[in-house]
Amino acid sequence: MKFRRLSVILSVFVLLSACAQEEKPQKKESKAQPTLSHSQENVTYTTLGAAGDVLIHDVLYNKAKRRNGTYDFNFMFQDVAPYLRKPDIMMVNQESMIGGPALGISTYPSFNSPYEVGDALKANGVDLVTLANNHTLDRGKQAILNATNHWNKIGMPYTGAYASPNDAKKIRTITKNETTFAFLSYTYGTNGIPVPQNQPYLVNLIEPTTIAHDIRKAKKKADVVVLSLHFGNEYERMPTPKQKQLVQLAADAGANVIIGHHPHVLQPATWVKSKNGGSAFAIYSLGNFISGQRGNYKDIGGILTLTIKKITKNKHTSIEIENPAFLPTWVNKSWIIQPMKDIPAMKHSYDSIKQHMKQQVPKLAF
Repeated sequence: MKFRRLSVILSVFVLLSACAQEEKPQKKESKAQPTLSHSQENVTYTTLGAAGDVLIHDVLYNKAKRRNGTYDFNFMFQDVAPYLRKPDIMMVNQESMIGGPALGISTYPSFNSPYEVGDALKANGVDLVTLANNHTLDRGKQAILNATNHWNKIGMPYTGAYASPNDAKKIRTITKNETTFAFLSYTYGTNGIPVPQNQPYLVNLIEPTTIAHDIRKAKKKADVVVLSLHFGNEYERMPTPKQKQLVQLAADAGANVIIGHHPHVLQPATWVKSKNGGSAFAIYSLGNFISGQRGNYKDIGGILTLTIKKITKNKHTSIEIENPAFLPTWVNKSWIIQPMKDIPAMKHSYDSIKQHMKQQVPKLAF
């Protein structure tokens, strides 16, 4: 009897020991980055979005002003916020400096905008702003210092106008999905307002040799160089020969994406072959994203999106641009940005804009 009891006890002990051994957690393997062999390649995809001019006229800031004296611009972006938030990186051209109330909020011809414009862009999905344009110096150095201070405060990278020489030396980069993007921004001029002596860092002016040098410098820090150019003729729907020449120069220097601003109306997209055999994507003007201008295409803008494909093989990296798409937008009479495709009454205009934008890129999606 004792022997049987001992046998049962031993059997149970062996069974429990086996179960315990089976249930013991296995040690996790290290997730070190794999070493690529000659036959392996690593491919990543990142989406880049861009929208046009954010130019805050008095009709906009008066509409956004609250009883307590502050401003709320969020309602203007409510219908396009999902499209702004969708890309991995979203950029816009902040044309009026957000110099804040201490300098006095003002409209055309000398703009100064509330800080809350920046807050609304941040809240609705924008990741970076370009600042080099013909209105950068409207209210002088202090407006730029106030603006850059607020952009830094809310964690919004900016490029094209800077607070100091050291600030200007820092190439703005954003890394997503193992792909690093560098952002550069330049303007044709500042409405006749001279850049203060010995303070060229306040705004980047278009100078072809400088731009080519900066692109090559940025290529050493990033996989993709995105160049913003404030150029062309206002209210003209097609690019000038000078625009085309500068875009070609930028592509030859190594820019992957070239975004145009200033005409306040949309100009077409195009592919640009560089002298080294590569291909850059350019859009000559993204028009007004939000402004107080109306009619004659000035209240029509849009959101461009691109897929950036990074291929790494045998320690060599190449970049391909895929799936260019464009969402035409319209600013309604309540100063709300709307996708044109959602407005049945604008179908004819929507179809016309699609044809205009894809005339050089037939496969541009909408």
